[in-house]
Amino acid sequence: MENSNREKPQIIEGGISIDDRGQVIFVNEFSFPKIKRFYAVENFSNKTIRAWHGHLKESKYALVICGTAIIATVEMDATKNPNKKNKVHRFTLSDKKPSILYIPKGYANGFRSLEEKTKIIFFSDSELESSKNDDYRFPADYWGEDVWSIENR
Repeated sequence: MENSNREKPQIIEGGISIDDRGQVIFVNEFSFPKIKRFYAVENFSNKTIRAWHGHLKESKYALVICGTAIIATVEMDATKNPNKKNKVHRFTLSDKKPSILYIPKGYANGFRSLEEKTKIIFFSDSELESSKNDDYRFPADYWGEDVWSIENR
């Protein structure tokens, strides 16, 4: 149940270059013209789920710089009681395959670390004061507990 006119979450692919000196990770297709701030998040446990947190006016980008995480996004069609049947987009990001996840305005997001010491940098196109006035939060299980489960294959 997504609004077809709204931007969708998307991955911006990156890469890694390794030689005898070390390694360089990069996401050359990402630029910073609209970014106003950034912050890094690391959970103490990989059982911790930080979700759901959304904005109607703020877009974000997420980059896992250490470890691996499930990052999920879902469209907020309302700020008080969004539809629990809205499609959840689930991504697994890792420092071993550098990429940036674009989270458009109008989406709630959350994450679960899959490895100890996982670190994620979030880049925002909104200043902190504006973000505080555009802040909507929901319980981690609002769109289902299975969003954060690990599938056995």
